[in-house]
Amino acid sequence: MAEFLLRWVHFLAGITWIGLLYYFNFVQGPFMAEADPATKSAATQKLVPRALAWFRWSALLTFLSGAAIIGKRVGGSLNGSDPWTITILTGAVFGTVMLINVWGVIWRNQKVVIASARAAASGGQANAAAPAAARRALLASRTNVVFSVPMLFFMGAATHYPLPGGGNHLAYWAGILVLVGLLEINALTATTGTSTKPIEKIPGVIVTGFVVWAIAYALARAFLSV
Repeated sequence: MAEFLLRWVHFLAGITWIGLLYYFNFVQGPFMAEADPATKSAATQKLVPRALAWFRWSALLTFLSGAAIIGKRVGGSLNGSDPWTITILTGAVFGTVMLINVWGVIWRNQKVVIASARAAASGGQANAAAPAAARRALLASRTNVVFSVPMLFFMGAATHYPLPGGGNHLAYWAGILVLVGLLEINALTATTGTSTKPIEKIPGVIVTGFVVWAIAYALARAFLSV
């Protein structure tokens, strides 16, 4: 019963988190790009903070409930060769970095953008650092969209389509961490230059998400065996 309730909370929080992630990237972002300055300013001051509050706290609740489920399931004796454990932890790697991006990159930089909009609206000076902060938040958010594709696959696969439990675990986990690390570096090295990263476009971020899923799954097939 306890695990079922944890899963229920995990699903509710996760749907809220990922739903808002997709809203930010596929709905709000394009709207802001087309909105006039007054509308964009009003939305940044009033809409964005409310959405970000639900976004970051649902992300934290998703992570904590998920960690509780894993902790209860393994019972303190983590079996690295168990197919469920390998599969769920693969999803958890992507999810954990997503949580770090939410609180450490997206929220931290969006606070700068929101404060700048409020200062300008009240007759003050806009923060010159706001455009760079906005792009860092965008790239971290886009990276989370990319991570969400393999994350959701492996979370669901843990019960319904688990990875094999044998093979070279060290090579597998090294490959997963390198894959995640390279994508995260790409997000954290944002600049205000004129070059556009592929994930800044909606088709690009969707395609990249499935490419990353395919690479992660290929690593499992290459290094893990029945």
